[in-house]
Parts: sequence; structure tokens; C-alpha cells
Amino acid sequence: MNIAKRVVGCIGSLLIVAVVVVNGQAADTTKIGVIDMKKVLSASTAGQKAQSVIEEKMKALQGTLKKDQDELVALQKDMEKKGAAWTDAVKQEKAKAFQKKRNDLAGKEENANLELKKMREENVNPILKKLEEIVEKVAKNDGYSLILPRNVVLYSSESTDISDKVTSELNKVMK
Repeated sequence: MNIAKRVVGCIGSLLIVAVVVVNGQAADTTKIGVIDMKKVLSASTAGQKAQSVIEEKMKALQGTLKKDQDELVALQKDMEKKGAAWTDAVKQEKAKAFQKKRNDLAGKEENANLELKKMREENVNPILKKLEEIVEKVAKNDGYSLILPRNVVLYSSESTDISDKVTSELNKVMK
């Protein structure tokens, strides 16, 4: 799946580059830049703060889920150990209790994942919005015709990478 995305992205990027070149701009005047969004987010102060907040929440959620997971494992071990000595009614009762605990845990895990997703969006989306503005500003100021994400480019020289410059600008804007 990831390879398919890369191939589609690369083909799309190549088409964009072809259109830019074919539209009358000479290849030597077309300035193309590449940005590594993951690098910018992980290296920027705002990105690091957002990641820290998300990791803290993830640890807290894992801590609350750990207790339920331990109870489920203990119940399973109890069923395996003592199951042979139980009557069918007791076995059914324990199996229902186990299934209920497992379903409850799955629901809590899903809620935790949704909460983390929401938190990522709340913390990362404002950074991405500001990042768009900064990339546009850098592109205009430095005369770039096109800026592409690194993950869709098969090859680019180091001189086309504007990630460090964008990170620096992002740090200035989002102190």
C-alpha cells in the first residue's frame, strides 16, 4: 500500500514538473524545491511540543488500559487453570465475563485511539496551517516555481531541500 502511494505520488510529481516545463518556462529558469515534512515537524520547536503533549496523553491512556488488560489476562489464566474442574454453568459464566471484559477493553482502546487522533489533529493541524504559509513565503521570496514533499520525489539534490530553512522560519513564527 505504501509503495503504491509512493508510485502514484511520484507519477503525479513528474506530471506536475512536466506541466511546469511544458507551459513555456525554460528548464533552467524553473526552480524546484523539496521539503521533508516529517523532518520539519520533528525538528521544529512547535512540532516537538505537540509530540510531547501527544506522548504524555498516550502514556496516560496506556496506563489506564493496562489495568484492564491485566484483569483480562488474569481471568484467562484462571479459566485455563481451573476450567477443567468447573461445571458447564460456571464455565459459561466465566466465558461470558471474559467476553464482556474483552469487549469493554476493545471499546476503551477504540475510544483512546479516537482521543489520540483528535489530540493529534488539535496539536498538529495549526502547525501544518502555519507551515503552508511559510512554505509559500519561502517559495515566493526565493523564486521557487514548485515545492514538492520529499516523500513523492525519487531523487533530488541536497541543494533543492528547503526543510532546514522552513524549520527555521517556523521556529521564528511559532515561539
